[in-house]
Amino acid sequence: MTVEVGIVGAAGRMGQMLIQAVEQREDARVSAAAEHPKSEAVGRDAGSVAGLNPLGVKIANDAASVFKNSQVVIDFTLPEATVYNLQQAVETGTALVIGTTGFDAAGKARIEEAARKVPIVFAPNFSVGVNLMFKVAAEVAQVLEENFDIEIIEAHHRNKVDAPSGTAIGLGDAIAEAIGRSLPEVAIYGREGHTGARDRQTIGFSTIRGGDIVGDHTALFAGEGERIEITHRASSRMTFASGAVRAALWVLGKEPKLYDMRDILNFR
Repeated sequence: MTVEVGIVGAAGRMGQMLIQAVEQREDARVSAAAEHPKSEAVGRDAGSVAGLNPLGVKIANDAASVFKNSQVVIDFTLPEATVYNLQQAVETGTALVIGTTGFDAAGKARIEEAARKVPIVFAPNFSVGVNLMFKVAAEVAQVLEENFDIEIIEAHHRNKVDAPSGTAIGLGDAIAEAIGRSLPEVAIYGREGHTGARDRQTIGFSTIRGGDIVGDHTALFAGEGERIEITHRASSRMTFASGAVRAALWVLGKEPKLYDMRDILNFR
């Protein structure tokens, strides 16, 4: 069976990679694609936009048509666009994979609400390597207990609009959960001026933006006389796209629920 996969945000960096990743598989094809109405890509062939041969799929100016013509949709857009897409998923009963980051509490609540009606995979990062990093960092944190200070350093390209990255926050969540802390209560997202001595319970975040960095993440555990660093560096967005397509094929036919990459990789 060939799975019909829809792509929203089709002309963006990740959208183009997603189109390529779908078309690399023999068990899936791009069935529909969309961009925001002002995009120059609207009306063009999705394959041509992604640097492939034409696919016979024109990029629409509204995501509604994508959900009507797909079995599962992959969404790497912006939070406000994803909220609209959630409504379309519920109305059409279409499975959804969300790679968008930067949601506030209300946005995350909307995702949880929609997942009671359609199956949704929502993850801060779809790279298999990154999700393995989450697992390893959580296990390391449990072994080290409170004897090490925890810092998370992330770097991305100059055009990334949210900070810290969703992946960095996901890494912090995994570590905090493993050692019985609540990330919103212990996260430190910036330091300036006279900050005083470091609180041993906190988890610090440092953000770098520049050039064309695809995505670097490090979990640093600093103790007395030694430190441990767990690092993942992405050199191509294809690793994220391939993971998202894997998630899309996995979630098809699942019961309505909110899933993440731990479910797909059997890390739970």
